[in-house]
Amino acid sequence: MAAQTYLHRHPLRCLPFPLKIQNPQNQSHHFKQKPRNPVVCKLRVAVIGGGPAGSSAAEALATGGIETFLFERSPATAKPCGGAIPLCMLDEFSIPLNLIDRRVTQMRIVSPSNLVVDFGKTLKPHEFIAMLRREVLDSFLRQRAESSGATLLKALVTNLVVPTSTREPYVIHYTMDNCQHQLAVDVIIGADGANSRVAKSIKAGNYTTAIAFQERIKLPEDKMGFYENLAEMYIGNDVSPDFYAWVFPKCDHVAVGTGTVCSKSNIKSLQHAIRARVKPKIEGGKVIKVEAHPIPEHPRPVRVCGRVALVGDAAGYVTKCSGEGIYFAAKSGRICGEAIVKASEGGENMINENDLKREYLRKWDDKYFTTFKFLDVLQKVFYGNNAAREALVELCGDEYVQRMTFDSYLYKNLASGNRWEDAKMVMNTISSLVRCNIMGREVEASAQKILSRVL
Repeated sequence: MAAQTYLHRHPLRCLPFPLKIQNPQNQSHHFKQKPRNPVVCKLRVAVIGGGPAGSSAAEALATGGIETFLFERSPATAKPCGGAIPLCMLDEFSIPLNLIDRRVTQMRIVSPSNLVVDFGKTLKPHEFIAMLRREVLDSFLRQRAESSGATLLKALVTNLVVPTSTREPYVIHYTMDNCQHQLAVDVIIGADGANSRVAKSIKAGNYTTAIAFQERIKLPEDKMGFYENLAEMYIGNDVSPDFYAWVFPKCDHVAVGTGTVCSKSNIKSLQHAIRARVKPKIEGGKVIKVEAHPIPEHPRPVRVCGRVALVGDAAGYVTKCSGEGIYFAAKSGRICGEAIVKASEGGENMINENDLKREYLRKWDDKYFTTFKFLDVLQKVFYGNNAAREALVELCGDEYVQRMTFDSYLYKNLASGNRWEDAKMVMNTISSLVRCNIMGREVEASAQKILSRVL
């Protein structure tokens, strides 16, 4: 019925020729330009998911003149997250400085054998890592999207009907205020996280997910002072067999957590282990919130199908090695929203799959494919065992490594370094891996002792 009403109201939105839907598994960026298809009313787009990805997409769409609907089922809650964002995001997304809980200027990385390296020695006076609470950031971005003209629907999407004909709309079924509703739209952006309903609806394929587990702990004032501008990362089989654990400072508490792909059933034991390693620093603290959430480990096989595009966690945009996702979520949402505005010429024309692939996917992959592959390689090299983790921490003590890392992280470009220094870094990496592999048995034995104490 919704589809019939939609077609009756907007007859010129129906495409005058069949739109060829490519094989969803083929995400090759080969495009054939097709004639424009004028619409009677403005293009209608639904964005499902109101996190950084969805809100950024909705803001870009609404600002560009698109009739935009932003669905968020639970505005009061937020995804468990370390909450670190790079310096460039503050300017690029006009994030008010008063949203920042802590400005981290000191980073410590702790090896399996408890070797500690200060990882912020090369930060310039104006540089820092911003720590925010996701509920604060997400709320701000949603409100800004709404102020730009998007319609915010506090609703649970229960079903998405994918049209069998290119002349039909997508129909969204949702629950709001305990009532069932339907909405017909031209285009959908799926920003609904790792367990994306939108991705399932378009058969976007499965991907590997990690689980992140985090406790927010309110510390006594003196202990909170220790973490005023300090963030810590711990690595080792005891806290995660394939990732890292963290202590990140927030406004009046710290976030203590860990993540894993291959040992999800043991996540609570891994969390117990990180708490054991930082026990003297958090003793006397009170747990005020416990959170857990799936995190994607790689992009989905299909990110665009028909007039549906996936962004953020729904698309799989979380980096290996660092586990960073907030910036890439917001960036993918904005690129996708702007792509739809451009392809539709401000909402005046219908778009198709090729438009989304050309204006969104190609631009995204051209900009970030290398970054994601590079961090994937780093994780495979350094997170496989405790010997490799010891080598990683040893390397992090090198100031050139630190400068290159922060330049890449803070400004979201793979830093171009000095060739001679790059060569030295490669040689030091090999030397560290060899040396730490020799001492690997001792490190593994030490880790086993730690595990036996905490399990």
